[in-house]
Amino acid sequence: MSIAPKYDPSIVEEKWYSFWVEKKLFHSEPDNRKSYTIVIPPPNVTGVLHMGHMLNNTIQDVLIRRARMMGFNACWVPGTDHASISTEAKVVAMLKERGIDKRSLTRDQFLEYAWEWKEKYGGIILKQLRKLGASCDWDRTAFTMDDIRYESVIRVFVDLYNKGLIYRGVRMVNWDPKALTAVSDEEVIYKESHGKLYYLRGGYLQGEPRQALLSEILLVGRV
Repeated sequence: MSIAPKYDPSIVEEKWYSFWVEKKLFHSEPDNRKSYTIVIPPPNVTGVLHMGHMLNNTIQDVLIRRARMMGFNACWVPGTDHASISTEAKVVAMLKERGIDKRSLTRDQFLEYAWEWKEKYGGIILKQLRKLGASCDWDRTAFTMDDIRYESVIRVFVDLYNKGLIYRGVRMVNWDPKALTAVSDEEVIYKESHGKLYYLRGGYLQGEPRQALLSEILLVGRV
């Protein structure tokens, strides 16, 4: 029997990983053992994994495998995230390449293209995780826009709103003039520029009293 002078991952890794998955060695069911669970921070479906994902997932894999060896009922839940604004930008770009204007589509038609994008790139991400040897419970693979996850999020947000723990208020936001939506502070690249402050006082808007904090609306505009 000859031993290769160098380690060849193509001979070893695919063989044993397929064996692990086939035997469901990563699958977990509740029992009398102490549980140890990690829910993978879901990567966005807007592209492919990067070095940060690989480092993050490697650490999680080390922890979950260690827990299994220590006798815990270990479960590592895999999933992907929709990242709505980023995904929409990618889908709009795809539609543009096909000669389709997003504004010509209905909401349901656009969602069909969005799901097409998710199936393609979400699948790539999950395959990459498998290629890394991630010992996830693949039977529990989730997507943040699955019916179960979607209904749970809506239910929780409604409950928090009814309890007064979250609210909707009038405030200045980061506005994307192209996507026509608000974006979080994390999505903004800050840049200093000279501009002007505009004030609108009193008056009526379409027959209704104008509502504003301190009886004014403060608008920040660029020259």
